[in-house]
Amino acid sequence: MKDKIIDSGLTFDNSYAQQLPGFYAEYAGDRAPEPSIVKLNKPLAISLGFDLDTLQEQDIAAMLSGGMEVLGSAPLAQAYAGHQFGGFSPQLGDGRALLLGEVIDVDGCRKDIQLKGSGRTVFSRGGDGKAALGPVLREYLLAEAMHSLAVPTTRALAALTTGENVMRNKRLPGAVLARVATSHVRIGTFQYFAARGEANRVKTLADYCISRHYPELVDSENPYLGLLSDVCEKHAFLVAKWMSIGFVHGVMNTDNMTISGETIDYGPCAFLDQYDPSTVFSSIDQQGRYAYDKQPEMAQWNLARLAETLLPLIDTDGNKAMALATTAINDFTTVYQQHWLILMTAKLGLTDTQAEDLALVTDLLNLMKVHKVDFTQLFNALSRVLKEDSATAKTFFPVDSAFDQWLSRWVQSIDRNSCSKDETINSMALVNPVYIPRNHQVEAALVAAQEHADFKPFEKLLKIVTQPFEKRPGLAEFESPAPRGLSRYRTFCGT
Repeated sequence: MKDKIIDSGLTFDNSYAQQLPGFYAEYAGDRAPEPSIVKLNKPLAISLGFDLDTLQEQDIAAMLSGGMEVLGSAPLAQAYAGHQFGGFSPQLGDGRALLLGEVIDVDGCRKDIQLKGSGRTVFSRGGDGKAALGPVLREYLLAEAMHSLAVPTTRALAALTTGENVMRNKRLPGAVLARVATSHVRIGTFQYFAARGEANRVKTLADYCISRHYPELVDSENPYLGLLSDVCEKHAFLVAKWMSIGFVHGVMNTDNMTISGETIDYGPCAFLDQYDPSTVFSSIDQQGRYAYDKQPEMAQWNLARLAETLLPLIDTDGNKAMALATTAINDFTTVYQQHWLILMTAKLGLTDTQAEDLALVTDLLNLMKVHKVDFTQLFNALSRVLKEDSATAKTFFPVDSAFDQWLSRWVQSIDRNSCSKDETINSMALVNPVYIPRNHQVEAALVAAQEHADFKPFEKLLKIVTQPFEKRPGLAEFESPAPRGLSRYRTFCGT
């Protein structure tokens, strides 16, 4: 009997498959024996065009777990290379993922739907191409938390179990993550073809990215230099956002930096508790390459690798191309610092950023480092100072410490605001989260789900971190860092 073709109701328009032959391998994924939805992001699904009133749940599960023919889709595994912890791998690619296709959402925007954990591809390099439930739920939770924190990011559409086990250090329930992105083109995609000397395909890819992501560059004087500059600007803002909320990505390889400027890959990431700029969570980052304070530097390094692939397009004169690209890469630092200072002064309630505010921010961070202050809690406590409660903020520092002098400087800076005190308090509340995905809470929720099939902690934590700015009664334990005595937190690559 002929297999069923699922009609999702989505408007597919698969430009990557149609315009970039040779950039991927056609691949439909493995059919899950018993796919079941653990969590469906219904608002996101509706925005993509899913008709949840008529689609059967089992059809959604089958569609988003891989292996089923979906009307209008063009499933494929994308080719890309990448620098991984500084070492270049000329062929990586989607080894456990497939791009189901591109859809035009209800707002007319183009979005990728990708499935992670759907089985082996030609790029699997010996892996099984599958994913375990814990890492899938982790990416769902972290991606949606980041979206709620106004960070450019891939989104989680669904987490599904497959009905089979996968072997890691032990047998674990298999799962698939369906995620959504503006696209999955990476710096490593450019590197894949540049490393092979296929300059014509680098140009084809650049033209595709300009048309899809930066159409205003099409008729510009130097669209390829414009592409480099715009991607640099996107990542300057992205990394500044990470730094402003204490987020550590953990695996900033060039295959994990998208041309669209969205956060991608939530494997070994985590959030700071106490402020320590040298913090590393990833178990495989032995040298601290992707430590919290090195993230701007590493982003710039990765962008320089993109620039290398674009040099022949920027100018036929190699020296001129190098000079133009170098300027664009060097400008990253200035643009990043501008974004970062605006974001950090907003956390302090300053509505008109001035040059002297840099010292105010850096002095506070230095005090936080010395006294091992919780990053998220302190910025929340500062807004209480404006409510005539300075005691809470002072509890993070020794009595009569340098923080008292800093506090006086800050209050004087607040006085220059043109808005009222209440307006300042409200503006701070909009950018300083009460709740972040605290590492110990994340782990507890994942263990409950993966080891005991108890999804209540995951559902509760997801609800909390996707409403991060609203303090609610009965959730005090979710505001605080891990209890003293817990071992140093370590993360591992999962999906």
